[in-house]
Amino acid sequence: MACWMAVQLTASADEWMTSLPDAQAKAAKEKKLVLMDFTGSDWCMWCHKMHEEVFAKPEFLNYAKTNVVLVVVDFPARLEQSPNLKAANEALKDKYKVSGYPTLIALKPDGKVVWTQQGYLAGGTAAMIAKLDEAKKK
Repeated sequence: MACWMAVQLTASADEWMTSLPDAQAKAAKEKKLVLMDFTGSDWCMWCHKMHEEVFAKPEFLNYAKTNVVLVVVDFPARLEQSPNLKAANEALKDKYKVSGYPTLIALKPDGKVVWTQQGYLAGGTAAMIAKLDEAKKK
């Protein structure tokens, strides 16, 4: 399991940021949405399924490059995180009232929430891209 997660995280690690303020600044500069993925990377079955069926797919990664800035907000059970990252993630969890995983939140660069998905989003990359395209219009 740990090896599988390491491969999954490495496959798209350069695509995902961990700082929301940095992501918002990048999104403003590039005129993109911010997509936050609240996840339990090393224990949440539905999070694994979402990563496998959407986030690790070339179609999604290509879409993301031109449309969204990706932010992972991780709550692992066993993986180590710095105290600062843990605190930042907890603050985001509280701010956006996240109560389960996965939770996806799309924001405008100014912080306005334009889409929220609590729980697994069925339909693969096509469903995710459709939801994000709809959110961009708000």
